[in-house]
Amino acid sequence: MLKLKAQLQTERAKIAEELNHLERDNLNQSQRDASGDLSGYSFHMADMATDNFDREFSLDLASTEQAILNRIDEALRKIDEGTYGVCENCGKPISFKRLKAVPYAKLCIKCKEDEEKRARRE
Repeated sequence: MLKLKAQLQTERAKIAEELNHLERDNLNQSQRDASGDLSGYSFHMADMATDNFDREFSLDLASTEQAILNRIDEALRKIDEGTYGVCENCGKPISFKRLKAVPYAKLCIKCKEDEEKRARRE
């Protein structure tokens, strides 16, 4: 359990740094600042499209990273509460092998597979 907690804490620090980097380098700048254009002239349409794509990509990445960070925080809370490693769907223990691969897993393999099958059908 201590190994998994350390793994979660390491992963948390890494993701938090990545989020800080994204925010600092991409999300807190205007399009003009990000492009280095200090003139008063407008952007070319293709440049604007590229900048918009890059900005949206960064926002999607930040959203995904934040979701993982939230799951890590939840897993750390569960470790402290003594409820870590229990499937939220069926209540059975999540295998150590799965937790080692995905330490913030909420579902056992069977329940995760069932969830993915349902999602594919919808």
